Amino acid sequence: LSTLQIIRVQSPEGVKRITATKRETVATFLKKVAKEFGFRNNGFSVYTNRNRTGEITASQNKSLNLLKIKHGDMLFLYPSSPAGSSSETMDTSVSQGLRPVGAPQVVEDEIDQYLIKQDGKIYRNRDQQLCRHGPLGKCVHCVPLEPFDEDYLNHLEPPVKHMSFHAYIRKLTGGADKGKFVALENISCKIKSGCEGHPPWPEGICTKCQPSAITLNRQKYRHVDNIMFENHTIADRFLDFWRKTGNQHLGYLYGRYTEHKDIPLGIRAEVAAIYEPPQIGTQNSLEILEDPKAEVVDEIAAKLGLRKVGWIFTDLVSEDTRKGTVRYSRNKDTYYLSAEECITAGNFQNQQPNICRLSPDGHFGSKFVTVVATGGPDNQVHFEGYQVSNQCMALVRDECLLPCRDAPELGYAKESSSEQYVPDVFYKDIDKFGNEITQLARPLPVEYLIIDITTTFPKDPVYTFSISQNPFPIENRDVLGETQDFHSLATYLSQNTSSVFLDIISDFHLLLFLVTNEVMPLRDSISLLLEAVRTKNEELAQTWKKSEQWATIEQLCSTVGVQISGLQEYGAIGGSTHAASAAMWACQHCTFMNQPGTDHCEMCSLPRT
Repeated sequence: LSTLQIIRVQSPEGVKRITATKRETVATFLKKVAKEFGFRNNGFSVYTNRNRTGEITASQNKSLNLLKIKHGDMLFLYPSSPAGSSSETMDTSVSQGLRPVGAPQVVEDEIDQYLIKQDGKIYRNRDQQLCRHGPLGKCVHCVPLEPFDEDYLNHLEPPVKHMSFHAYIRKLTGGADKGKFVALENISCKIKSGCEGHPPWPEGICTKCQPSAITLNRQKYRHVDNIMFENHTIADRFLDFWRKTGNQHLGYLYGRYTEHKDIPLGIRAEVAAIYEPPQIGTQNSLEILEDPKAEVVDEIAAKLGLRKVGWIFTDLVSEDTRKGTVRYSRNKDTYYLSAEECITAGNFQNQQPNICRLSPDGHFGSKFVTVVATGGPDNQVHFEGYQVSNQCMALVRDECLLPCRDAPELGYAKESSSEQYVPDVFYKDIDKFGNEITQLARPLPVEYLIIDITTTFPKDPVYTFSISQNPFPIENRDVLGETQDFHSLATYLSQNTSSVFLDIISDFHLLLFLVTNEVMPLRDSISLLLEAVRTKNEELAQTWKKSEQWATIEQLCSTVGVQISGLQEYGAIGGSTHAASAAMWACQHCTFMNQPGTDHCEMCSLPRT
């Protein structure tokens, strides 16, 4: 035992202790180091000094005692790099945030990759009154601030309550250790599996497998700092459903994530289109139905450079139809989001996780946002943006949170049963004497779960898709008599006589109809057109316009009795004459496409009109 000694080895990932003997060869010792740090080959170097002098090379002839390495000594390990020196490699890894040991290799979103490389510091000019140094000097009054500086955020106009997620990461990875031990752990409310020391729940549980109690706190950061609709038309067309029916409505927001420059290292969700899934809406309720086209919509949006960034729903009650005012119902005296809406938002956020390199699970939180169209203090329609906290996401994911039937502003943490163990959930409150007390979350005020996000419209509107005086109908609005069929497509084409084909075809709802219609779906042949719309390339659009698919689409439109102006201009060149002479016809009653030469509809048996 007297020959055993412990050698400390420091690396960028931390310090580990290696047990060795005095007579052990250097080669054997280095193999232990490689095994302990997870190196498969000689991709590292070990030095006796921190400044990388006194390198220890593998040797079968030399022992540790010969190199004067004794018990308690500290050695320094640096990974090797084929490109550049080890110091350059280490500095880069520190600046981009070290990945926790065992974390999976993940590819983060483009906006995250961009913000990782940014400086993020808040630069200040020299204060003429307080700074006593020259123009090249710096002092506490003008030195750059960190992006997570709370005093700076609180003095912005308006004040910012939540720092950005990347500023939060900078705060964790700052300091002397550069965040080498940082790991963003996802909360789990479930019993850990694999505990063999006792029978499974409800017969037994122990401290090893029992999930920890949760104390709800206000989340200090948010994954998205701003929501911006590209133009007013997107929101107005969505609100038209409520204006015409009085029923509430829901839609999914499709757009992209960009940098929000008003907040250090901030992220903005830009909304380019709203897709309205199948649903049943009344004046005070919404039911989302199963959508068979959901996968196709996401696929088409991805080819257009878009993704699902959030969801939007209305909560509007008309107050004075003559003035066009709506009731101001969501405020500090009632609620901003109900418990049921928080649970729905948490479910959506769990479906759209945020890819994160610092999490052992490869994901942490979500960038999925919630927008409510409701009445504001001025009794006009306002758009309010929210997210729910990561704690709420965990409670929803593990089915621990329930809404209260008679109090929409309150949630309820489930109690443990024989089927499910639920950890205790607490929140902190102030009693009537001004003391801070801890309360059991039965019931639970949902404001502990909500993060508000500013929702804006730009001064200079942006148009990913073209705007028409007579737009193509929106999907799933049959209750309004607005249907997507070839008759509506023919009407749309006849009313839009622009000479630029790209302007006519650049409509999100029109493109979805071309892909998802049952008569002639173009899912496999529309990629070129989607690329033309994404890049705003008229030449690519003209190339696709000359395809047989577009010629067939126009021929189907011509069978519904609507004269399309410029049919020859937009028709295919060559090869479509035979198709035009033997065209199918659409039934005016059920819109079924019948074979040419028939006088009665094959579906409803009614005569051709």
